[in-house]
Amino acid sequence: MPVEVDIEKEFYGRKHTKKKGKNPSFSVHCSFDAGSDFVVLFGCSGSGKTTSLRCIAGLENPDAGTIKVNNTVYFDSRKKINLPAQKRKIGYMFQENALFPHMNVRQNIEFGLKGLNYSTKVERVNEMLDLVGIEELEFAYPDELSGGQKQKVALARALAPDPEVLLLDEPFSALDTVVRLKLRKELQAIQNKLGIPVIFITHDPVEAFTMADRMVVFDNGRVQQLGSPEDIFYHPKTRYVAELVGFSNLFDDAVVEGHGHGGECTFLWSLGTEITAPYIRRMAGDKVSWGIRPENIELVDSSVAHTIRKEDQKNLLGGVIRNVVNKGASRIMSLKLKGSESVLNIEIANHIFDSLKIGKGDECMVRIRTSDMIVF
Repeated sequence: MPVEVDIEKEFYGRKHTKKKGKNPSFSVHCSFDAGSDFVVLFGCSGSGKTTSLRCIAGLENPDAGTIKVNNTVYFDSRKKINLPAQKRKIGYMFQENALFPHMNVRQNIEFGLKGLNYSTKVERVNEMLDLVGIEELEFAYPDELSGGQKQKVALARALAPDPEVLLLDEPFSALDTVVRLKLRKELQAIQNKLGIPVIFITHDPVEAFTMADRMVVFDNGRVQQLGSPEDIFYHPKTRYVAELVGFSNLFDDAVVEGHGHGGECTFLWSLGTEITAPYIRRMAGDKVSWGIRPENIELVDSSVAHTIRKEDQKNLLGGVIRNVVNKGASRIMSLKLKGSESVLNIEIANHIFDSLKIGKGDECMVRIRTSDMIVF
């Protein structure tokens, strides 16, 4: 793997000084690897993403572990190896573009090109200007550039020394939505062209899921889950990850009743009724949590509910519509369930919702699709 990270770092209050008998105020345990992929470190602010990135870059020193890039050991606590930042072949793009205001675009990009002769520098800067599409701005100064243009200059400067890995710490967070969308596509195209690993930090779920080849989900200094965007989006392994990726229906009251024939499903008692869930390896009586996305709940026409075959009546729930919010192409409906204090959030396409002629205060029925449930 071009990038292998397995590190630990502890913090002890403001002074960050380890004291005998004192517990750390915050600790980071980060372990992941990446090929020539676009890897997104995803999680809430303060979850350990930036600390991990800074350790890879050599701007922070881990307390223990290893960091390898292209089989070069950047850090190894046991072997007492710790390459200084300037000797690591890293391109680093900060949240703030950190351009030098007294230098023009060409000079800013050229700044990181040490030890090269004049003609080589000129050629390399020209390549970077062309790569990020800002040739016409080469003599402009930072205060003459838009936010998106500044980030392009910062990206060109990070790529100019031909790094082995590119690190980006929420580089688009200060930009407006239209510019962010454009730069995301351009960055992905550049990464595909260069074929180097990119490690990208964000706490924006849309940004994470549209850009990542692989995701590393952080919480409280720990990696909670690794995998493809599809794995994490549809199969979160913890309640935290489920909440982070949009499972607004999460219930912690479930008890395992038993299992279907041949392990085809698991029966749960939850919401005051029996729920048929995907099979999980748990014993009867065990307490579990389960969840489902709002868009994976089916609205059932109550006028024909009595005609549904018995074998198709599993996971049919009734309730009263408490609230309806129009999202444009769909509606989000809050359903207060009968026989329970729980509420289901359901997202229904507008044409389906309108055809049933229901609204706030009406009774309706829904079906929870077993295949779309998660249980943990």
